[in-house]
Amino acid sequence: MISINGITVSFGAYTLLDNVSFHISDKEKVGLVGKNGAGKSTIMKIIMGEQTPASGSVTKPNGIDIGYLPQIMEHHHGHSVIEEALSAFEELNRLNAKLEGIKVELAERTDYESNGYLHIISEMNEVSDRIACYGNETPRVRAEKVLLGLGFKPYELDRLTDTFSQGWNMRIELAKVLLRNPDVILLDEPTNHLDIESIQWLEDYLKTFGGSLVLISHDRRFLDSCTTRTIEIVLGHIYDYKASYSHFIELRKERIAQQKAAYENQQRMIEKTEDFIAKFRYKPTKSNQVQSRIKALDKIDRIEMDEEDLSQINFKFPPAPRSGDAVFTAEDVKAGYVCDDPDDPRVEDGMKIVLRDSNLMVRRGEKVAFVGRNGEGKTTMLRVIVGELPVLEGKASLGYNVDLGYYAQNQEDILDKSDTVYDTLDKVAVGDIRFRLKDILGSFLFHGEDVDKKVAVLSGGERSRLAMAKLIVRPHNLLALDEPTNHMDIRSKEVVKNALKRFDGTLIIVSHDRAFLDGLVDVIYEFRDGEIRKNLGGIDDFMRRKKIESMAEFEREEIELKVANEKKDIAKEISVNAEGTMSREKQREERRKENKRKRLESEIDKLERKMKEMESVLSAPTPQTDIMQLTRDYLELKRDVDAKTDEWASL
Repeated sequence: MISINGITVSFGAYTLLDNVSFHISDKEKVGLVGKNGAGKSTIMKIIMGEQTPASGSVTKPNGIDIGYLPQIMEHHHGHSVIEEALSAFEELNRLNAKLEGIKVELAERTDYESNGYLHIISEMNEVSDRIACYGNETPRVRAEKVLLGLGFKPYELDRLTDTFSQGWNMRIELAKVLLRNPDVILLDEPTNHLDIESIQWLEDYLKTFGGSLVLISHDRRFLDSCTTRTIEIVLGHIYDYKASYSHFIELRKERIAQQKAAYENQQRMIEKTEDFIAKFRYKPTKSNQVQSRIKALDKIDRIEMDEEDLSQINFKFPPAPRSGDAVFTAEDVKAGYVCDDPDDPRVEDGMKIVLRDSNLMVRRGEKVAFVGRNGEGKTTMLRVIVGELPVLEGKASLGYNVDLGYYAQNQEDILDKSDTVYDTLDKVAVGDIRFRLKDILGSFLFHGEDVDKKVAVLSGGERSRLAMAKLIVRPHNLLALDEPTNHMDIRSKEVVKNALKRFDGTLIIVSHDRAFLDGLVDVIYEFRDGEIRKNLGGIDDFMRRKKIESMAEFEREEIELKVANEKKDIAKEISVNAEGTMSREKQREERRKENKRKRLESEIDKLERKMKEMESVLSAPTPQTDIMQLTRDYLELKRDVDAKTDEWASL
């Protein structure tokens, strides 16, 4: 489908990509991995035509539709969330208009046997097939489902996009890409601004997506769930594996081990041959054997070891001073921030109340995760803990002898862009450690002239590393980290995770990265619907208890809530009408509608029971289960349910 042919990208004497070639086939799911700065985003930009390589080319079929979500993008303002999402259906609207035009033309023609008439029929069939690819649901229903799946609340859909943060606008752009239903989707770090439940929904969506996918992500589980092929970029070259990310890691280890063994064996053989030649070169009786071995050496196809990029951050946190048993306590806390949105039900007197009557206690030595949908109060509580946000009611306090180290999500605003890398650490370092700042920066991959770079020119990954370095130049016994891994590559995340596991103080972390949290935290506070619920155990235990296997459950909850509310409205309307003087004709019409509603409710109930049976099979398939066919049947049933639900709602 898409061929990348001999791409080379250079910046002066530095070669980022060196004669890179690969092919993306129809319906293939590809994970593009490598360290920060390896060239992953550059490849996507070249595919989209946004960047031109020094040499090489990209071949794409004519008319191919590619949906692209970059890391940094322009957001459209002046529209509501739902209006902006519906703009994704411009192509569908164009196709519908074209189909109507064809129908008008056919109605006016009578030359049924002519080539021109047959050509129009063929064109109508082609346009109808393309329209069918968008499914049976109306654009608004589809848009609402995708937006709700990505974490928007129903009352937020009519709000202007201008009133949302950059992260939420990114979700709108992601929704537009998905709603277009393109032939190929390119996603560059789509999970950076998503919470765990939205990531789960996106996973389920991409699993059933019928086109090709190229995905850049530092979320190992997300890659494993969504991709079946992994292309690694290392020092300008690529290594292509027909495997998911976790399987790729094992295959890469095997490849390197086999290559190393073959290289060492060949080197031993060459060394022995050269010793023989040197020893008997001048002995007449051995001259034939010497010449034979010299020729053999010349013909050897010498094995070369692939160059590996082994650079990685390497650090540990200093020992934590002892604190009191209660590290942080919140009692009946009410907290929020200034907001003048009249449509938000949580706004009171110009303040959006995010936390109300909230209680929690973090004890010494605990490693705690705050999880939940964005906007439920995780970062708000973290800002209360670090003293950035005063509480409106209740009490919130740090415990005895607590020394807090804080990693904020918005490093863009926290770090002083006018400082150099060295100055950033020098400002916070105390004691003898000031003489080791260059060594510390070296352990975070800032070498040589890097320490004199201004913060303003650093990449997102470099700023993340620098912010983490700030936390180790003085001893803390409480670390509060807000999405610390958003811009880190997978290897760097593993190093940070291992350092945090060895940290002997208290940890509070906000993160949506399940692989990062797995094995790191032992207490989870879930922020949901204005409440904070404590869960003992790791992230996998929490997700099993919550039964968060698919965001389809969330979709069904939303639909069921909508249906329940509509049933109440209908029952109220029937009651009011019964008390009035309804005409016999209107009564008959209402009975007819009521009978049809009951019939549809019965059919929907049967279909949903079938779907639940299929879900139980899909959650634990046997070797004999035809997963692809079962998935297709499931999606067909889901379309039937959606269509009947729409018909029911229209009544």
